Amino acid sequence: MRVHHFNTGTMCPASARLVNGRGRLFGPARMICHVLLIETERDGLILVDTGLGTGDIADPARLGRWWVRMVRPRLDPDETALAHVRALGHSPDDVRHIALTHLDLDHAGGVPDFPRAAVHVHRREHAAAMARAGKRERRRYIPGHWRHEPSWQLHDDGGDEWFGFSGVRALVREPDILLVPLPGHTAGHSGIAVRDGERWLLHAGDAYFFHRQIETPPAAPMVLRVFQRGSDTDRAQRMANQERLRRLAAEHGREVVIFNAHDAVDFDRLVAAAASGAAAAAAAPAGAGANTTYTGVSQSV
Repeated sequence: MRVHHFNTGTMCPASARLVNGRGRLFGPARMICHVLLIETERDGLILVDTGLGTGDIADPARLGRWWVRMVRPRLDPDETALAHVRALGHSPDDVRHIALTHLDLDHAGGVPDFPRAAVHVHRREHAAAMARAGKRERRRYIPGHWRHEPSWQLHDDGGDEWFGFSGVRALVREPDILLVPLPGHTAGHSGIAVRDGERWLLHAGDAYFFHRQIETPPAAPMVLRVFQRGSDTDRAQRMANQERLRRLAAEHGREVVIFNAHDAVDFDRLVAAAASGAAAAAAAPAGAGANTTYTGVSQSV
C-alpha cells in the first residue's frame, strides 16, 4: 500500500497563541483537515476522512454560520480531497471506499464528491447522525453530505484486539486497515489504523486536538480545551480514550504513529517525513527535535 497525507481544509480561527500554542495573540491560527489517501492493490483507492467538500465551498452557509464564523475556513477548492485525487491522475470513481472517523461536517464534507464509494462508519455514529436529536447534533451533522444516499457500510464493534484496544475490526479485504472504536467526541467516533510498511499509522480523528495531549503530562491551549469540552458527547469516555492513546504513544511510539485530524504540527511532520523518505523521523514523538517554544498552553486535557 502507498499512503498519501492531504490537508483538505485549512481553518484559521482567531488567536494563534490560544489555538496553536504559539504565535501572536490576535493573529490567525492554523488548523487543518488531515486526510489519508491509500492506494491498494485489492481495494482500489481508500480515503480516511474527507474534510470539506466542493459542495461546502460552493455553499458554505450549509455548514452553519456559527461554525464558519468561529473556525474561518479558507474554502479553497484546490484543497478538497477531490482536487488531490485528480492531481494524482485518478478519477473520483477510483475511490472505492471512504473510512470515516466520524460524521462531523469537517470530516464528511467530501463524501458527495465520491458518489460511487462505499462509506464505512461505526453503526452508533450513523445512528446519531441520522437522528440529529439535539442542538449539538444538528450543528455537527449536515444532511447534505449524504443526500445522494451513499452505500453505507455500518460496522459494530469487532472481536479483535490491537495494541490493547478492543472491539477492533478490519474494514475492507485489505487486512491492514482497521476501525478502532474511540467513542467520546461523538457516539461512534473511531480511529482508523493503517499499516505503512514496518509501522502503523493511527488516524485518531478528534479523540484529541493538540499533539501534546498524548504526551506526559498532557497539555493543550485554552481555546482548544474549551471547544473540545463543548463538542464532546461523552467527556468521560473521550478522556479515558485519550489516556489510552497516551499509553500507546509512550509504550509503542516506534511501532505506531498517532496523529489527529486538525493539528498542523502532526501534519507537517508526517508530510515532511514522507517527502524525504525519513520513516524514522515520522516515528519519533511529535515535536521531537523541533526548536519550537509553545506559549499559551495549559497542562490539562
